[in-house]
Amino acid sequence: MTEFNSSEDTRIQQGTHYDENQIQVLEGLEAVRKRPGMYIGSTDARGLHHCVYEIVDNSVDEALAGFCTSVWVTLHPDGSVSVRDNGRGFPVGLHPKMHRPAVEVCLTVLHAGGKFGGEGYNISGGLHGVGASVVNALSRHLRVEVKQNGHIYEQEYTLGKIDYDLRIIGDTQETGTTVRFWPDIRSAENPDGIFDPGITFSFDTLKNRLREMAFLNKGIRIELRDERGDTVQERVFHYEGGLKEFVRHLNKNKEVLFDEPIYVEGEKNGVFVEVALQYNDSYQENIYAFANNVLTPDGGTHLMGFNSALTRAVNDYGRKYRILKEADANLKGEDTRESLSAVISVKLHEPQFEGQTKSKLGNSEVRPIVDSLVYDKLEQFLEENPQVARAILDRCLGAARAREAARKARDLTRRKNVLESGGLPGKLADCSEKDPAKCEIFIVEGDSAGGSAKTGRDRHYQAILPLRGKILNVEKTRLDKILVNQEIKNMITAFGCGIGEEFSIDKLRYHRIVCMTDADVDGAHIRILMLTFFYRYMPELIKQGYVYSAMPPLYKVTVGKNETYVYDDDALQKKLDEIGRDKKPEIQRYKGLGEMSSEQLWQTTMNPETRTMKQFTLADAISADEIFTLLMGDRVEPRKEFIEQNSTLVTDLDL
Repeated sequence: MTEFNSSEDTRIQQGTHYDENQIQVLEGLEAVRKRPGMYIGSTDARGLHHCVYEIVDNSVDEALAGFCTSVWVTLHPDGSVSVRDNGRGFPVGLHPKMHRPAVEVCLTVLHAGGKFGGEGYNISGGLHGVGASVVNALSRHLRVEVKQNGHIYEQEYTLGKIDYDLRIIGDTQETGTTVRFWPDIRSAENPDGIFDPGITFSFDTLKNRLREMAFLNKGIRIELRDERGDTVQERVFHYEGGLKEFVRHLNKNKEVLFDEPIYVEGEKNGVFVEVALQYNDSYQENIYAFANNVLTPDGGTHLMGFNSALTRAVNDYGRKYRILKEADANLKGEDTRESLSAVISVKLHEPQFEGQTKSKLGNSEVRPIVDSLVYDKLEQFLEENPQVARAILDRCLGAARAREAARKARDLTRRKNVLESGGLPGKLADCSEKDPAKCEIFIVEGDSAGGSAKTGRDRHYQAILPLRGKILNVEKTRLDKILVNQEIKNMITAFGCGIGEEFSIDKLRYHRIVCMTDADVDGAHIRILMLTFFYRYMPELIKQGYVYSAMPPLYKVTVGKNETYVYDDDALQKKLDEIGRDKKPEIQRYKGLGEMSSEQLWQTTMNPETRTMKQFTLADAISADEIFTLLMGDRVEPRKEFIEQNSTLVTDLDL
């Protein structure tokens, strides 16, 4: 602890003058431009799309209040995006304290809006009510148009500051708001821009989020339109069934145990609860919890209430009808959630989120409300559907047996590790560095490629683990079978962080896990098998950005003494065009990593100064789950259809 004396400050003695003149005050929206990450999380593609969500949230809040039925989102060719609704429209009267039009206040003052204790909204999502002003601050230009009181009002802003006073530009009997903004993207012409250079709005990213919003707010109609390409893309999302249709969507490529999802709806003490659930033929739980339309990936009191009610209802039914014998232990929560798809949505006036990113709901009053409503509905459903109830119990009992077998397999693995030298797989060529942040492990397809990688690597920080062929498809297998698969056991042991409930990111031995497979279809299949395992049992590896794919070359082009490596057919054609037809290059196609010498493998694929790698991210868990189920699940027809439609994009498939 450093002690300062007001009359003889150490810093002043050292020549650094520090007084009231050094205290910087950021006025208006300058704070947002100075620290954008505090408000939208990041300045990459994720933060860019978050701006759209904030404006859409305002329209959805109007729908929750009963004043809006439709929202239109349009991506324009000039890089801007507009969000239009048919709600009441931003208020245009003078604000009593600011003495400026209320719409201007909402767009230029932080924490100004109808969500802070007033009567404007009973329930709202968004980013603590600062959404519209934050988007304005981070936009190169923004225009708002309000239809209200028989008129059309307009105002424009540049870098968050007004260009002119609110003005009337026409008359109408309609109501609603249109916000169009041009994000402030950094470039050579705009070096002071906010967002990372080159990023653009993704139609698919917006499509997934807007579809989710339509599921969560039954009856609302959201239209997405992309006018940027030669062909206009359009999607309309409108679900009268709400969460029931959401669960059907989650299970669309799975066989379900019963046709109609169980649906719970109720309200108590100002907390509105909606739940839909349905069991399927998978071995994973697939549960999403929302509070005021915001996904809470770390759960919270609403999820705790749901889990408690589900476990109690299934156990009570099993005991009542003696499906669970006296000698049997109660089913655990994880047993009752295996193969379950469910969506929990609560809406309340004052949600208490833990953390800046709203990842967990903290309101204690929510848990007993969700628990009571869900338990009552489940108890009724099980009583009225005895055949389905028996199928659910059988499924849960099977999960319990598999859990016990998995526990024995883990215990056996631990005992072996204690007895074996170092406890690491025999095929692992480890690195000497002990700081995980500096270490990387290459999971290599085949012993031949593994041998080249071991010889060519930098032993100080690069570890090599060869795999024998294709690993187990964990999408179709329970955990007890997974834990006895030798290749998967080797990965678990090498990583050191455990899996499932025992997973601990702090014990991870490498902060770069690189899938290094051949640059062909079989290599892609092995890579997706590894990614499926990581996603289902070690998802934090992907969330933290620790999983990569190596990019080995597909061809070597030699002209005289000059050698060039290219990574796909398009790059090869481009290179041949550069060389021209007068020269006859020698083209070598690599059928696998094993055909490369250790020097070639190092130079093209492993050397940090010359290699190219893809980092896998998890921007949308729901979409990722859908892709893994589609590619690795039991149903053939949807997978065949997907491959036929996306065959040209296979090399670019990412999470």
